[in-house]
Amino acid sequence: MELIFATNNQHKLEEVQQLIGSKFHLKSLADIHCWDDIPETGTTFEENAGQKSKYIFDRFALNCFADDSGLEVDALNNEPGIYSARYSGTRDSEQNLHLVLEKLGNSTNRKARFVTVISLLMDGKEYLFEGTINGQIAHRPSGKKGFGYDPIFIPDGYAITFADLDRSEKNRISHRARAMQKLIEFLNTIG
Repeated sequence: MELIFATNNQHKLEEVQQLIGSKFHLKSLADIHCWDDIPETGTTFEENAGQKSKYIFDRFALNCFADDSGLEVDALNNEPGIYSARYSGTRDSEQNLHLVLEKLGNSTNRKARFVTVISLLMDGKEYLFEGTINGQIAHRPSGKKGFGYDPIFIPDGYAITFADLDRSEKNRISHRARAMQKLIEFLNTIG
């Protein structure tokens, strides 16, 4: 089965293809020649994911899914949240994570969570899947294997960051993995 994943983030595409396996062939926005700047004007992860999947379905009439993910830090009133990808005013991951560290300063409350919501549009009907993982914000970046905020996020039960974990281990426990598992279970019931 072919599905469009509404992203041009190659890291995300590879991570999700590894999770979803060979039963489903994923195509990116580039694969369907969609170069549009898809609006993300919602106030929640659900709204943003839904906007993206609906945009693709309406224009290309292809079954697709989109995700919206972000980091929520307790001491920052759940910032950066839906603004995670552009928290510093840019899409520069280094600047974004350093802004989180700067705003946190020496705060002892370093609780955080990653959230992913997936909106799947199949034959015009929307299905939502959510995954979360709790953890702590490190005092400094560590690791080279991840992307985004991975170098500063230590998942509960671990002493190292997402960026220090092997990709297969991260894919097993991450917020995206948890949401994807729900999506995959659903697709297996209809596929």
